[in-house]
Amino acid sequence: MTSRTGRFRPAPHGDRVPGLVAPVRVDPTGERGPTPRQVRGSAWRRTGPGLYVPAAVDSGRPQQRVLEAATEIPGGHVTGWAAFAWSGARWFDGFDGNGDARPVPIVVTNHRYRPRPGILLSAERLPLGQWYVLDGVNGTHPLRSAAFEARRATTLRRAVVALDMALHTDRVSIAEMVEYAGTLSGWYGVEQLRQAIALADENSWSPMEPEMRLHWQLDLGLPHPLCNHPVFDLVGNHLGTPDLLDVEAGVVGEYDGGLHLAGERRASDIQRESLFRGVGLEYVTMTSVDRRDPTQFLRRTKEARARALEHRTGTDRRWTVDPPDWWTPTVTVEQRRALTASQRERLLRNRAA
Repeated sequence: MTSRTGRFRPAPHGDRVPGLVAPVRVDPTGERGPTPRQVRGSAWRRTGPGLYVPAAVDSGRPQQRVLEAATEIPGGHVTGWAAFAWSGARWFDGFDGNGDARPVPIVVTNHRYRPRPGILLSAERLPLGQWYVLDGVNGTHPLRSAAFEARRATTLRRAVVALDMALHTDRVSIAEMVEYAGTLSGWYGVEQLRQAIALADENSWSPMEPEMRLHWQLDLGLPHPLCNHPVFDLVGNHLGTPDLLDVEAGVVGEYDGGLHLAGERRASDIQRESLFRGVGLEYVTMTSVDRRDPTQFLRRTKEARARALEHRTGTDRRWTVDPPDWWTPTVTVEQRRALTASQRERLLRNRAA
């Protein structure tokens, strides 16, 4: 019995990411692709001019979208979120804040390509050394990709979130971004890139954390808090690692999403809050509701900070951010790059939780 896709069997695109299928062209023989008659049916989905994948292939997967766009523009180099997604970065899913799919950005040096749905073409120059090939797809260097995201972001806050998530991959550092930005004078969005670098942090674990941090910094004018920095008691016991810590006032900031509301995770959060409060730290929580309207979160933060400053007694603190000698720090890109594979597996597993 002949399958609906004919004799041609699409091969998986490499072993690194299971389930990806590269688009193929129509083949009258049905040997290297679907026949003209087959693509007129429902078993194949058109991805671009003359290119098809089986209809069952999930077009919502970010890496599948990148592969389809890259196949459509074979002389281009995917950049921005798409380059990070293709390399396996967790927080680059290709959707905007409204849940709509963002176009796949591709740098082209050949101007024969015309704008097309689902693809954002960039004609910015691409020097040698700023691109690579991974599993048959051309991409731009992480510095170039991160800078593209920040320069093209619709707001400064979104630019900072994009940079924080690029730094989360450990493929770029703030120092490297500063140096690279210095080479982009006159480029579109470079001033926003520089501002975003000044606000970025190398130790955010999720996009919600820079959102919360920027409310503190930009809306309340507070100093840059520590992000995911471990807190200890004065004999070296690890009390916990808060999302944000205002060291000056002694205020912990935590983001509670849906994951934090259930079962063991919630019990762990309650225990951690108790430990923090036990050494005199104030505590403020941001929820998903506050993302829509941060007014009440800002009020709670100001109240918590006022209480913390009122009750602070000179240098008599019962907590510290200075780790004991046996602790392996992981709060900077440089520190994480220095870890062995086994250390990364053991010490950074909470970053993926």
